[in-house]
Amino acid sequence: MLGYRFSNYDKPDQSPFDKLFDIFKQLITYTSGDFNEAISWLTELDKEYKLTEPDYGIGDFIQELKDRGYIREETSGGGNIAITPKTEQAIRQQALEKIFGKLKKGTSGNHATKYTGSGDEISSDSRPFQFGDTLDQISMLESMKNAQINNGISNFMITENDLEVKEREHKTQTSTVLMIDISHSMILYGEDRITPAKNVAMALAELIKRKYPKDTLDIIVFGDDAWEIKIKDLPYLQVGPYHTNTVAGIELAMDLLRRRKNANKQIFMITDGKPTCIKENGQYYQNSFGLDRKIINKCLTLAQSCRRLKIPITTFMVARDPYLQEFVHDFTEANNGKAFYTSLQGLGNFIFEDFERNKKKNIR
Repeated sequence: MLGYRFSNYDKPDQSPFDKLFDIFKQLITYTSGDFNEAISWLTELDKEYKLTEPDYGIGDFIQELKDRGYIREETSGGGNIAITPKTEQAIRQQALEKIFGKLKKGTSGNHATKYTGSGDEISSDSRPFQFGDTLDQISMLESMKNAQINNGISNFMITENDLEVKEREHKTQTSTVLMIDISHSMILYGEDRITPAKNVAMALAELIKRKYPKDTLDIIVFGDDAWEIKIKDLPYLQVGPYHTNTVAGIELAMDLLRRRKNANKQIFMITDGKPTCIKENGQYYQNSFGLDRKIINKCLTLAQSCRRLKIPITTFMVARDPYLQEFVHDFTEANNGKAFYTSLQGLGNFIFEDFERNKKKNIR
């Protein structure tokens, strides 16, 4: 037998289009889906870093984007160009590879729990046959071994007492609500905090869509008010001149989870600031100068309500001010949830590791 010979694999060089497309997808995220601004930035980058080749320029790249269905001219006229759903999916895929690809290897599984039951994957555990078990659950090898031990080879026969079945791992489903703070502070002090939050949301959405298709993911943004957005809207998400109405976000999250039939429910909240706003009788009550007890008490009350409903809240705080950490500590204690104080670079790792960890246990 000659066998196989292996040699080093040399990854082929990217085409001129692919090189530019990787950068273009990042720029589209930064510009919240503004094609013209993204191309303007790409042109400036090309001038400084010589991204294009002599026989392939930015104009060729734009034409190829059209030919491949990544962009389209808007029907309203005026020559405006918009990205297509194909580009939105490509951006989510890039975010998934960038964030999820960096995580440490862990136990694989599709919401594996500590329980056995009805599932797709056969467990290493086995038990005697019980009324109601189906034929496909019976382990013939173990059952025949039992029959030989119990009845002997000369008088071989299989009885019900010889039958042994393999357990199957019970797979759980999870409903997740991801809350994203879009208050003005997410772009204050010269730091872009909203783009990493968008990238994490897009990657999480793509992960659930591919790996956990039976799960649900709802995405909420909150400023003065809170509202639900679709996954396809994430690249276009922008920060507004808003205060931070955390109460409205949690109330909407609870309402969405109330409609979900899954036993396991959780809330992830990405924020960088203190709650500064609530709405009472159609009027906004706002205080941007400190941790207003009236607003804080509303937040803590909702955190306790989620705790009673078995809905853990995991807070990802991208700010490290001591007084904000004290609020998050009190909020987390009221909910019996978790909190992570993380940099923007580590946000994706924290969220994905925690999400995967929750999939390996029943979070009820």
